[in-house]
Amino acid sequence: MAALGTATGPAKLTAVTNLVKKLTDDLDAITLLPKDRDLALEELKIYGRDPRYADPIFTEDGISMLLRHAFHSPSSDTARAALRVLANAMLLKPETRQIFVDQGFAPRACNELKTESFDSEFLLSRILFLSTYGTKVDLKELIDKHHLAERISDNLSRHVKQLSDKSKAKVDPMQDMALVETLKLLFNITHFCGDADHISPFTPAVPHIVSLLWKQDISLTKPLDPPFGPLINALLNLDLESEKSQAAIFPKNDANVVVTRLIEILNPSMKVYRDSELEPVVTPLVSIIRNIHEHAPEATKEHIRGLLLPTAEDRENVLGEGTTLSARLLKNSTNPTAPALREAISHLLFDMSDRDASKFVENVGYGFASGFLFQNNVPIPASASEAFSKGDISGEQKPVNPITGQFIEAEKYEDLPEMTEDEKEREAERLFVLFERLKKTGIIDVQNPVEAAMRQGQFRELKDDEVEELE
Repeated sequence: MAALGTATGPAKLTAVTNLVKKLTDDLDAITLLPKDRDLALEELKIYGRDPRYADPIFTEDGISMLLRHAFHSPSSDTARAALRVLANAMLLKPETRQIFVDQGFAPRACNELKTESFDSEFLLSRILFLSTYGTKVDLKELIDKHHLAERISDNLSRHVKQLSDKSKAKVDPMQDMALVETLKLLFNITHFCGDADHISPFTPAVPHIVSLLWKQDISLTKPLDPPFGPLINALLNLDLESEKSQAAIFPKNDANVVVTRLIEILNPSMKVYRDSELEPVVTPLVSIIRNIHEHAPEATKEHIRGLLLPTAEDRENVLGEGTTLSARLLKNSTNPTAPALREAISHLLFDMSDRDASKFVENVGYGFASGFLFQNNVPIPASASEAFSKGDISGEQKPVNPITGQFIEAEKYEDLPEMTEDEKEREAERLFVLFERLKKTGIIDVQNPVEAAMRQGQFRELKDDEVEELE
């Protein structure tokens, strides 16, 4: 027997056409045995992975056939087989998503989300997720009338129970994939339904998301790979100020445990991701930590500041030049390639300084603070140019350079040799040329110091041994 889905070119088109017709005919008058029906859908799935020569799958008739098998079949195996073909079609051909919406199957998909099958959760969540792009689906109606928020929260609860059930030695291989699809769906729904009335029904999901932060160990090489990245993204649009959320984020037995976990994820994240990855991958995590800090009890705020602000050890060097988490945060607070991350870090550092410009300069140094203060129209404190003191490891107060944030006694100066007369002359010529160019631009009213020196009589006659004779 030939392997399924091996035809190519025109032969593939003929095979796909015949499969779609056979499965369509089977809807009106049952002509296939259950195993033959599922086999036909499996073969159609294989052909549908590449849309070339598979056009009948992506037509309105083809999608309608798949929808009927997916949502009307009494067999869960047949339904899932059709859902797999449908999910691939909606991924590869965006125009098929509106067919799903137009034929009124989004409410049915919400209802089917009430399932004990991780496979079904994965497929239905993906289909609903894809329908949020480029369609006229009424998400608010799905929340208000079809229990979408409740279904998502219940599925997340099931993942938490599975996590805590030590008796189940073998985990369903679809479990992790289903969780990620549910979290992606949650993020998109709350993103596109930005009003509070349609965000609040998802608040019961917060405790489940928090619990799942301990689903597995943190990878030191890919710390924001699933499930952690999707878990953090799912929190972004939720109401973290609600009583239910606050109880989950600041549990009575240890109010610091959740934010500590997030910072444990942040630490390796700031080390391993390249500049091109930092913006989309790490920014949500910094934003969540900032949100938690804003609504945290005072003791937890101090705990966060102790983990993220420069320490006495950091101040042995110029701030931002070390390899600690605080140094990496400072370095990226001025990262030109990651503007969203840069803003998120700067706002977090400013918040941790009680939104006080003087404290901000003391915490991060004027060099890092000045740009943020200027961009946000925050007056620069008068004391910004004056040295201030910070405690060292022993607690002793030591003066700090306000620009670099480094302990003054730890500053090192290069012991450079004195310039030769030739070097001084070349440097004077270079500066003269630079000032002349600036004057010509007309942008800056600048006075060449050589001219000023001449007017003030500061030139002296050269001694004979300083005059270079010309041949």
